[in-house]
Amino acid sequence: MGRLTAEPDVRYSQGDNPTAVAKYTLAVDRRFKRDGEPTADFIRCVVFGKPAEFTEKYFRKGTKICISGRIQTGSYTNRDGQKIYTTDVIVEEQDFAESKAAAAQSNNIQAGPSPYGPADSDGFMNIPDGIDDDELPFN
Repeated sequence: MGRLTAEPDVRYSQGDNPTAVAKYTLAVDRRFKRDGEPTADFIRCVVFGKPAEFTEKYFRKGTKICISGRIQTGSYTNRDGQKIYTTDVIVEEQDFAESKAAAAQSNNIQAGPSPYGPADSDGFMNIPDGIDDDELPFN
């Protein structure tokens, strides 16, 4: 669980069936902090397909999310001839880790009005009966 450090970078593959590929970095606070050590880790994440399209539509810099996935390591040689090693999380699941109201409060922004009415005290919206899943902004 962490916050996006920047706007996600979303691109589409070429070909007959273009696939969305989203990349973002999560800042994850370390549970135990020691003097002289960083207080957060920065985890590079890669998302494919429909979840990448969701990323493009709803995730912004500072958004707090939870992810699960698998670690993928790799390497390449840079322009200077040095071998660079990489570690990424290939995201299999991702979701918001706080309500829109809490996100707005922590980012010091005013949350916009919801088409479903005001939020409860816990920050979650009451979704009226009769709303199809296709009409909701998540899947």
